Amino acid sequence: MATRDPFRPADATACALARKLIAEARFGALAVLRDGAPFVTRIALAPGADGLPVTLISDLAPHTAALRALPDCSLLVGEPGPKGDPLTHPRLTLQARAVFATCDAERSALRETYLERQPKARLYVDFADFHFVRLVPLSGHLNGGFGQAFRLTAEDLGA
Repeated sequence: MATRDPFRPADATACALARKLIAEARFGALAVLRDGAPFVTRIALAPGADGLPVTLISDLAPHTAALRALPDCSLLVGEPGPKGDPLTHPRLTLQARAVFATCDAERSALRETYLERQPKARLYVDFADFHFVRLVPLSGHLNGGFGQAFRLTAEDLGA
C-alpha cells in the first residue's frame, strides 16, 4: 500500500508564511554534518537585504569548521506561541547552503543589517574570528499547523 505524501505544493499563502518566519526569526536551530554525524546548535539570525537568513559565527564554534568542510546544512525557524501545543505553531525547515561573506563590501552591508536585529553582537562583530554566513535555501518544508504541510522550492523562498 502506497503512503500518501503529507506535503502539498506551495501556494501564495504558504510562501508568504515561510518568508515571514525567516524575516521574524531571531534564532534558529542549525544542523550540520560534523565528523560524519549530525550536529545541531542554536544560532542567532537576521534577514539579509534579500530576505534570506544571515548568521554570524566564530571560528571557535564546531559548526563553523563543519560548514567550511561541507556547506550543506539545515535550519529550523519558528517559535512556539505563548499558548497551546508547541507543535501546532508554524515552523519552517530549510535545506540550505552556507555562503561565507568574503569581500569587505558584502561584510559591511551584512554587518549593518545584522546589528539592527542583533544589537548585542556589537560586542564581538568585528573580532577577526567572526564571519557572516548567508544561508541560501535550496528547498524547504513548511509546517503551518495541523494539516498544513508544504514542500517549498528555492524560488518559493526567494532564493
